[in-house]
Amino acid sequence: MNDQDYVLDKVRQAFKAAFDVDPQSLSMDTTTSDIPAWDSVGHLSLASNLEEAFGISLDVDELMEMESVREIVRIITPKVSKKV
Repeated sequence: MNDQDYVLDKVRQAFKAAFDVDPQSLSMDTTTSDIPAWDSVGHLSLASNLEEAFGISLDVDELMEMESVREIVRIITPKVSKKV
């Protein structure tokens, strides 16, 4: 499993925790408009779950860019790669 697959798997679990969605229903193309609960409050819950799952911190700019699963994976993958 490469870093991106590992990150995607954990991102899916964070979505399940934040929004109670089926992790397998998420793809790299999933965006905020695909998940009704992914509003500003939901975004904070998701960010908290991501930070906890990966043991990382996300800054405001990164949070603002996280409007799709693809962007989340793009932002988190380098952080995880550095930790391994």
